[in-house]
Amino acid sequence: MYEREMRKCFRLAKKGYGKVSPNPLVGCVILDKNGNEISNGYHRRYGENHAERDALLKLTPSEAKGGTLIVNLEPCNHYGKTPPCSDLIIKYGIKRVVISTLDPNPKAYGGKEKLEQAGVEVITGVLEQEGRFLNRIFFNNIEHKRTYIVLKTATTIDGKIGTSSGDSKWITSAGARELARKFRQEYDAIMTTSSTVLADNPQMLHRNKIILDRNCRLDFNLNIFKQGNIILINGNNKKYNQEPPFNVQMIYVEEKNNKFNLKDIFNKIYGIGIMSVFVEAGSKLNGEIIKQDLADEIIQFTAPKILNDNSGISCYNGEKAEKISATKVYELKELKPIYPDYYARYVRK
Repeated sequence: MYEREMRKCFRLAKKGYGKVSPNPLVGCVILDKNGNEISNGYHRRYGENHAERDALLKLTPSEAKGGTLIVNLEPCNHYGKTPPCSDLIIKYGIKRVVISTLDPNPKAYGGKEKLEQAGVEVITGVLEQEGRFLNRIFFNNIEHKRTYIVLKTATTIDGKIGTSSGDSKWITSAGARELARKFRQEYDAIMTTSSTVLADNPQMLHRNKIILDRNCRLDFNLNIFKQGNIILINGNNKKYNQEPPFNVQMIYVEEKNNKFNLKDIFNKIYGIGIMSVFVEAGSKLNGEIIKQDLADEIIQFTAPKILNDNSGISCYNGEKAEKISATKVYELKELKPIYPDYYARYVRK
């Protein structure tokens, strides 16, 4: 019961991708006494109205009274950027509230109990697994207090991201590349390395870009520095010959054996409010992230091409597993064609 309306909440919530972080994605549908939809809303942008408030304020209390409110996350019970949604629901005389997932945030939860104390019927757990997957970044941030890490790759069928000569343009189709650019916008920042920047001189359009440049190799005239906020990860307080542009923030990380401590990097960017990272880099960084078991999710685009070259550049270049039992295991969550290619989404098991 209420699955259809909850799925609409999910669709509405997704309109907030890339705009509501560090808040969760939330959509809301309101039914009248007869079960007819009379309003809906979603959390549009961080600092603006939550989904329940967005939907309720389109109605008068007399229109909403006795109705059912469906929302994918427990209504909040605290004063933040806006007042508690639970109070407004009670004020509008809503009879029943249907929730997919309870809020794990200790600052915000308690809405369910407040509603029940006011005589509102509360139903929880409707499409709970789907609701948790929708807000997997939010749940990860609250429960584990760390940045959610997504690896994106584009490979041939035999798992190569380039030929032995270094040629990699273009493995996948224009349609696949456009979809990958859309995926970028769902995350707080994109991450790459100086090697990728020097090889491709990309723009990598995004409001926040993180570049690992251990040996200060980059020139600030490269395309990637022309727009957005840049976070440069630098090793052992090394200095650039140029003055960094106004849009560049430097973060220094200790090195060990001529390598960055990746956990330290992700801890530091979490500390400055980056809740999710979309990694687009080469095989070495990909391999090291997998080796250290840091990837929460992998989005892999695959083209119907075979290099048939053992010397080609592999998607992951890290510490190899000696046994199948030692491999990193992910769960397939999504598989879709983007003719002639396809993409698969995997999450940590």
